[in-house]
Amino acid sequence: MELHAHLAAERQRIDAALDRLLPAADCWPVRLHQAMRYAVFGGGKRIRPILVRAACAAAGGDPEVVLDAACALELIHTYSLIHDDLPALDNDTLRRGRATVHVAFDEALAILAGDALLTEGFAVLARSPEGEEMAARRAAACRLVAEAVGSTGMVGGQVEDLEAAGGPADEAALERIHRAKTGALLGAAVELGALLAGAPAPRQEEFGRFGRNFGLLFQVADDILDVTGTAEQLGKSPGKDAAAGKLTYPSVHGLEEACRRRDALAAELRRFARELEGGDGVLAGLVDYCAGRTG
Repeated sequence: MELHAHLAAERQRIDAALDRLLPAADCWPVRLHQAMRYAVFGGGKRIRPILVRAACAAAGGDPEVVLDAACALELIHTYSLIHDDLPALDNDTLRRGRATVHVAFDEALAILAGDALLTEGFAVLARSPEGEEMAARRAAACRLVAEAVGSTGMVGGQVEDLEAAGGPADEAALERIHRAKTGALLGAAVELGALLAGAPAPRQEEFGRFGRNFGLLFQVADDILDVTGTAEQLGKSPGKDAAAGKLTYPSVHGLEEACRRRDALAAELRRFARELEGGDGVLAGLVDYCAGRTG
């Protein structure tokens, strides 16, 4: 398998599904739907839905059956990006190489677009995959994702991230923030694929553990890129975490040690992915992609 070709094909498939799932740009209320689409189709990597589909296949399921549910996580992830960029939080003006939603539209509409994407994401999860035989899995999926993004997951991580800014270098707080703010939803994406494939609970937990550690790797790599990357590479403003005094792996451990920890975590995750997939597959490839990314 050529990973980059596979990822490109996956993004195309996912984008077509997202276009189908979202209200049309000329559907009332027009500006709200324009803002939602502007945010969703801003050039994202689609890592979360790709993880759902890859995990489903690795657990013995059909990735096409979970396509819409996978896209639900992209809608929920996009909501979080819109809100993270707001002046009251990270106050970012650039996302994926374009003006953030509150800059391109206005702050009130950005808040409402994020609210609508979160709600629409759960609506998709509640109805996908279709069929009475999948009803229990749909309910479990909604609970899994809600817990991942709620007060003890992604939102809680965002709160501690804000509160820790400008404070002392706290390794325990850094780990807690990264595992909640980024790792929780990525972990849910991988576990969701196994759940919808019908894997037994212990097997689902194995996938979830891989996903949560993958989320930590993703955030460590992101922290490093904030120091080493350019605005052109990142599609957003570099150096903002340091300027805001945020807890990051380079700020707590130094850049060299952060890179060492990233590489060690990636090596561990490659071994774990091969166990889950029975050899080299998409999950193992995504570990390499994440550890080596430049943007």
